[in-house]
Amino acid sequence: MQNYFHLTMDPREIGQISALGLAHCGDAVFELLVRSWLCSTGKATTRDLHRLTVQYVNAPAQAARAQRMLPLLTEHELAVYRRGRNAHVHAIPKNATHEQYSRATGLECLFGALYLAGELARINELFVLTMEDSDAV
Repeated sequence: MQNYFHLTMDPREIGQISALGLAHCGDAVFELLVRSWLCSTGKATTRDLHRLTVQYVNAPAQAARAQRMLPLLTEHELAVYRRGRNAHVHAIPKNATHEQYSRATGLECLFGALYLAGELARINELFVLTMEDSDAV
């Protein structure tokens, strides 16, 4: 039976998924990490959890995290990020610029690819390093 909580897809298989497909998966991975972080750190009351989650997973916030993450990426990870950043999106939310949305899509694409490859420790490392300054919730 396939374990969808811990996938280990081959790099060729991951390469065949569109950048927006990887971003779709990575968006869920990033949001789950944010929700887990908020709950585990006691950063919010139940009433505020959704509002704070949205605050961290919106495109401008993800774009800022992506910028902090870039110096930490390997060449391969940077290539995956760029693939997502350069994807042709058809709609951009009102609260984000095209540049912010592109960077956020790059972050989501990277997290999707790492998740599908089973690189959970690397996802966690990147997430923790980009959340370090988030104590002011």
